[in-house]
Amino acid sequence: MLKNTQNLLDIMSRLRDPENGCAWDVEQDFYSLIPYTIEEAYEVADAIERNDLDDLRSELGDLLLQVVFHARIAEERDLFNFEDVAEGISEKMVRRHPHVFSDAVFNSDEERKQAWEQAKALERQGKVRSAEPDSVLAGVAVNLPALVQCEKIQNRAASHGFDWPEVLPVFDKVMEELEEVKEAWQSGDQVHIQEEVGDLLLVAVNLARHLKVNPEIALRESTKKFSKRFNYIEQQVEASGRNLRDCELAELDAFWNEAKVALKNKDN
Repeated sequence: MLKNTQNLLDIMSRLRDPENGCAWDVEQDFYSLIPYTIEEAYEVADAIERNDLDDLRSELGDLLLQVVFHARIAEERDLFNFEDVAEGISEKMVRRHPHVFSDAVFNSDEERKQAWEQAKALERQGKVRSAEPDSVLAGVAVNLPALVQCEKIQNRAASHGFDWPEVLPVFDKVMEELEEVKEAWQSGDQVHIQEEVGDLLLVAVNLARHLKVNPEIALRESTKKFSKRFNYIEQQVEASGRNLRDCELAELDAFWNEAKVALKNKDN
């Protein structure tokens, strides 16, 4: 094992020592670490989006620490250890890439994708079966961000033939769902409104899939764009010696249109 990897494992072992370790580290378990593991994954993504490669190295280390932390807890319970984790993912990557590690030949990206999904399906079949009936949707983590989970489930269904063959019907479905949201709003039934908004978001993810757009990334980018434009509005209002609530919506909307032009020119 590499020196620095072993050093990290030794550090975690000491931190988890019941007598001489860190009290906080000792009291953690799989469940208590969930928010930290998720947070570190998002911080890796943030460093990549900011193209801060020094920070990326640091954040990848933080994420690796979470892997080591979970593996150490598992080892203490005689479940598995870090070596087992590394061995498992190594075997999985070899198994899922027969065109690299054996003599399989794929003539297109679609063939490669189908083989990948078939390999994943076989892996799911090999896991311990639950009391629930088998489903092609089984194995998609329920605590993923909603957009990510929705896309994965739709991709899984599409790989088994449940999908529109082209994008135009999806546009029609978006408009249909939007109209149903309006009808629900007019009814005043909040439960029904929530249901229809959810359906609209789901079909929007489907549209993104057909347009080969990652919906999670698209929404993150649009949210960042919204924040930049809103910050521009705040700056203009502050320069006038007022607060946002002192301004009419029409004036704020005019600043918004200014922001669209000013920030676009700045980015160019």
